[in-house]
Amino acid sequence: MSITSVIIILYLGFFVAFGIYLNRHKGSASDWAIGGGTLGVFMLAAGVAGTRIGGAGTYGVAGDVINEGLGHLWYGVNSFAALFLVGLFFAIPYRRLQVVSVGQVFDHRFSSYRCQWLTSLCVQAEYLVINIIEPYVIGSIVSGVTGLPFVVGVAIGGFLIVLFTVTGGLKGTAFANVVHCTVIIFGLLLVGMVAMNNLGGWDAVVATTSEQLSQANKDEVRWWSFTGIGWATIIALFISATIHTPAASVYANYASSAARQDYLIPGFFLAGVVAALMPLVAGFIGILTLASYGAESGLSSYLNIAQLAIDTGPILGGIALAAVLAAVISSGAPILLASSTMFVNDWVPGSKNFDSDTKLRAYKIVTVLYGTAAAVIAWLGNISSVLQLLLLGFAMVVPPAIAVGYVFYWRKTTELAVFWGMASGFIGGLVMWLFNTLFDGAENATAGGFAQFWYELIEAMGEWRDPSFLTLLLPLIVIPVVSLLFPNKEDDKEQEEQFYQRLGRIRKNFDWA
Repeated sequence: MSITSVIIILYLGFFVAFGIYLNRHKGSASDWAIGGGTLGVFMLAAGVAGTRIGGAGTYGVAGDVINEGLGHLWYGVNSFAALFLVGLFFAIPYRRLQVVSVGQVFDHRFSSYRCQWLTSLCVQAEYLVINIIEPYVIGSIVSGVTGLPFVVGVAIGGFLIVLFTVTGGLKGTAFANVVHCTVIIFGLLLVGMVAMNNLGGWDAVVATTSEQLSQANKDEVRWWSFTGIGWATIIALFISATIHTPAASVYANYASSAARQDYLIPGFFLAGVVAALMPLVAGFIGILTLASYGAESGLSSYLNIAQLAIDTGPILGGIALAAVLAAVISSGAPILLASSTMFVNDWVPGSKNFDSDTKLRAYKIVTVLYGTAAAVIAWLGNISSVLQLLLLGFAMVVPPAIAVGYVFYWRKTTELAVFWGMASGFIGGLVMWLFNTLFDGAENATAGGFAQFWYELIEAMGEWRDPSFLTLLLPLIVIPVVSLLFPNKEDDKEQEEQFYQRLGRIRKNFDWA
């Protein structure tokens, strides 16, 4: 067994043992789901940042930079904007309502199960993608470094994520992410600096990269430009990676985990800063990988990036790869936890009446089943681009994020408007993605009928065909229109007043009613 493999095993084994240690005392459902409300600013920041530093923020960004260029470094800007947006406008309301699922906002406001269920469906569309990606990434790295079969690597990844989630809970992920975030950023940055020095310095890297791009017949000017992927794509990335974030239920969990409300805005701001650093480091690694091994794309970049780390030396390479695996777990564990708490609270009948022990048991059972199913799908799946797949999942969460914003800051928002706003955005985006996928091939140019019509339409639209535009615009328009056409009834006034009294002053500065 190589030194690199030993380092990876020891690093991951340590955090598995740490999760078991945290679970040595029997806790409550609240302890597991929101850390008992005891996190300080730095632990809160590390926990929140870890949710964004996963397969997409590391290998996803690096792979797409290799394939398409520096424009994908916008993911770092979007990560900061996303977390700061949640901290400023949503974290405090979530805390005051004491929700562990974003869909519960609509239960508190309207006693609407259908809005709660639909919100959970939208968010689970994203979380299922993440829960599949993370064991896939681990499986790719483990099999590439150790030579084990891919299925074994995926099984190891799924087992580690599930075990750490079940044993550590939210507090365990926050503790671990303090170390993970530090090791991830500085470990990979050190690998990059050593690799750059081995290539002869930055000027040599730029020259070699340009040669590799030329050999691959790629547009060098476009690849090196931060706007080379096109403004339509950049805007779509912002919509998908930023606007959706308030509806990501894991942030409702973290909002209730802080020891004090005053910790939320600085905690989320600091988390945004940390989360923004990782895509920049990943992009740097992507450039070095391209310069070293050629213009690979998509998942083929996994083995090349692993090789780049190993080529810097077995010890440093082992630390770097362990850090990337830690990045995957740092996002995978809290996302799986949020997926499980959402499933129980939004979809299990009678869950509101569960006592603490019953709810905790339900959380852990769902975690094991959900994580296992995701790992099986990861083994069977064929993922061409980690980042693009995740951005599709992000886009599906934009409608409930818009709906929650309206409910918090526009008192005239109605239950009917929320439901149809979310439904139109979710279905519209999904249909757009489906048709784009089905009719994108050149064979449809002369196929006739609807196939040819859609092919010509998306060719004319270019990157503006991205489903995220519909997931944003439809609820943004439908919710206020339906609210004004079908206003709240008089018998809703008492529940409305109680809801906005719980929100307190956070609402008064933004009340448009």
